[in-house]
Amino acid sequence: MCFAGKFWGASEWLLDKELYFCKYRNMEAVRTKTNTERVAKYADMFSAMGTEARLRIMQLLLSAHPEGLVVGEIQEELDIPSSTLSHHLDKLKNEGLVQVQRESTYLRYTANTEALQELLQFLYAECCTRNKALKPRDIVQLCR
Repeated sequence: MCFAGKFWGASEWLLDKELYFCKYRNMEAVRTKTNTERVAKYADMFSAMGTEARLRIMQLLLSAHPEGLVVGEIQEELDIPSSTLSHHLDKLKNEGLVQVQRESTYLRYTANTEALQELLQFLYAECCTRNKALKPRDIVQLCR
């Protein structure tokens, strides 16, 4: 167990703000569960982009950011049949990678840049800060 506070006198404790106790095993389980959920979420997001068509859709929507594109424009640009395109867009939307907004009779899709940023931060934390597999400046140079 751990106890937060400052030692004050021979046997008295002056607390900073709150008293808290923690069992290391419980705290570790919470951290592990949260990390497992995050990794599963990111794996699903990567899986959603794991086909050539969906990756091309993401690339196209990023090139059209922030306005995005209506379905007909995506279909015309990528030459994907409408039923197949609908399936791919639904998969990307369900994983939070794209956002959709109705405009009259059209659906406008945009890349969810916050979700992509979250994915990139996850990878960056693992490769560049925790284990130093890559240097941060090397990542920036790759993006140029």
